[in-house]
Amino acid sequence: MQLENRVAIITGAARGIGEAIAKVFAQSGSLVVVSDLEIDECRQVVKAIEDAGGKGLAIRCDVRSRQEIENMVRQAVDTFGKLDILVNNAGILGRRPLLKLSEEDWDLTLGVNLKGQFLCAQAAAREMVPNKWGRIINIGSISMGGCGMAYPHIAHYTASKAGVIGLTSALALELTPHGVNVTAICPGVIDTAMAAEAKAPEQIDRVLARVPAGRFGQPEEVARVAAFLASEEASYISGNAIIVDGGWLVT
Repeated sequence: MQLENRVAIITGAARGIGEAIAKVFAQSGSLVVVSDLEIDECRQVVKAIEDAGGKGLAIRCDVRSRQEIENMVRQAVDTFGKLDILVNNAGILGRRPLLKLSEEDWDLTLGVNLKGQFLCAQAAAREMVPNKWGRIINIGSISMGGCGMAYPHIAHYTASKAGVIGLTSALALELTPHGVNVTAICPGVIDTAMAAEAKAPEQIDRVLARVPAGRFGQPEEVARVAAFLASEEASYISGNAIIVDGGWLVT
């Protein structure tokens, strides 16, 4: 899974799954753009990458803003000369019962989790298509309804992640003929700050009882799947969603 001299943008990379992806990519030889709203945390991730011998660039970006996304892509290309890989990882959760779910909550979640992935993919594809090579990896969730699952109090999140799967399929149809493969990763319960904030302590044992692996996944376990999908080894994979959930969906 070598990514030598591949240039990758990872959104939502200041912590959690995004941070793990940035570090695994850097270890595999990628030149990594670490993007998030929290620029100081992005710089800390870049410092860790550079201390380990890699190369990185920290860029603040709100993925709801086309202007900020275009600036991020432009900085990446100006600094590293090209763009090969995009990992659409930026996302938010936030539990709200349906009857208390505001229009603002809905718009914010869909704006970050779905519109943000569309805008980033569009901007990245404009750089990748002329080069006839690229990888776009969208981070979804097993909480996507349909062939996945639903969970109480996160209707806005579930709708956004269902949209990610549809977006992935549509982008793959358009971009794969141009050498740009588009895939999704759907994590289950992963040991991150976001997951900890989303679940009340009394729910943890109940959730783990449904996971055959009997534990939370680690961010690095998702990151290694992303590294594979970004590599030449995954050259014939496009339009698919890879489930990383410790067996939850088969129960």
